[in-house]
Amino acid sequence: MYRKWVYVNGGLTAGAKQDAGADFFITQLFFNNDDFYRFREAAESAGVAAPISCGIMPFLGKSQIQRMVFLCGSSLPVPIIKLLAKYEDDPVALRQAGIEYACNQLVDLGRHGVNGLHVYAMNQPDIACAAAEAVAAAGLR
Repeated sequence: MYRKWVYVNGGLTAGAKQDAGADFFITQLFFNNDDFYRFREAAESAGVAAPISCGIMPFLGKSQIQRMVFLCGSSLPVPIIKLLAKYEDDPVALRQAGIEYACNQLVDLGRHGVNGLHVYAMNQPDIACAAAEAVAAAGLR
């Protein structure tokens, strides 16, 4: 069966898209889970019943995160700003910190009963493996 889905990039356009036939949503990337929880609550209040999966992308470097913030309009929470400052001269450690941050997001989202998790792994298997291992270690499916 063909499933209609769309990426949700803010606002409550999800309701209009659901009315037009979408039956599955994936958010754009975000770094603060509380932003998603507020969005989910607003969407549910607006009558959105279709499942909303969370799009999570680990940051791998300073220029990449700057580009993502510029293109997506995402804001950076204080913990990420601190990680960027802490590892600004160590790109390997910054990459690992970004993957760990994303894995912690996934676990928190799973524990809050989200409909689904979508990892933007960017064709890098170590990211996908780290995400799967973190979710499994937390006892989530």
